[in-house]
Amino acid sequence: MSGRTPESDWERRKRRAEVFGETLPETTTDERDESPAREGDGDQWLREQVPPHHGKT
Repeated sequence: MSGRTPESDWERRKRRAEVFGETLPETTTDERDESPAREGDGDQWLREQVPPHHGKT
């Protein structure tokens, strides 16, 4: 063998994260808004901009 002592799991994960980065997201999908409303989404955005005194059709 090479004479190295075996790494513990946390040491191996730490070394892997240093090389490849974090593999798991910080939040889960139910915590994120996957479909953010973008300004200028066509008719829906335009309808939302109509002032109340003009009435919505």
